[in-house]
Amino acid sequence: MKYLNRKIYLWLTIIISVGFYLLYLSLFPVKEKTLLNYLKPITTVVTCDAILVFLFEKWIWKWKILHSWLVPFPNLNGTWKGYIKSNWIDPITQKKPAPIPVILTIKQSFLNISCVMRTKEMESRNFISGFDIDSDNQKSRLVYSYVSEPEQSVRDRSQQHKGTILFDIIKHNSKLKLIGNYWTERQTTGKVELEYWQRKRIEIYPDELGKHPVSETRKKKE
Repeated sequence: MKYLNRKIYLWLTIIISVGFYLLYLSLFPVKEKTLLNYLKPITTVVTCDAILVFLFEKWIWKWKILHSWLVPFPNLNGTWKGYIKSNWIDPITQKKPAPIPVILTIKQSFLNISCVMRTKEMESRNFISGFDIDSDNQKSRLVYSYVSEPEQSVRDRSQQHKGTILFDIIKHNSKLKLIGNYWTERQTTGKVELEYWQRKRIEIYPDELGKHPVSETRKKKE
């Protein structure tokens, strides 16, 4: 609950707990007015609170009506598609490659977020991730570090490596976009631009999105 609005959450917990307590007393009135009898409903109230917290962390946090004032980060679950614009210089052409088609699948819960990026030639998975949220400075970001595993067929020019990417979460015309920069331990950098595609998480790169431009250039040179 790192990014939860703690003050609002605390007040909601208190109000809901009091509501559960009063509801219990209305359904099961205290016949003998003693302190012990008034304390008995507390175990039921705590149980109800625990169930509500479970439901909140499982499903309720996704409700759009709660975003911005209670849950500051959006629901990013699903598949995103777009392009990688790398600053890497191809030693064959001495130029930067054309934009590389890419998809990003995100599996997000209230407490965790997992990111898997795929192109025709590689797959990268995060090993640490989180949000950088600061409403006062109008900042809403997703940042994660990853390990990239290129296909075996391109290991001669693209080795396994680690990197970090920082996305700005942008809402434009009611649509979400992820736009950010990345840098790697191979001293390469670039920009990634993604837009939300579909709720289903796609586990393999779709061929219809296009081939990898570097591989296409190499084929033409042969």
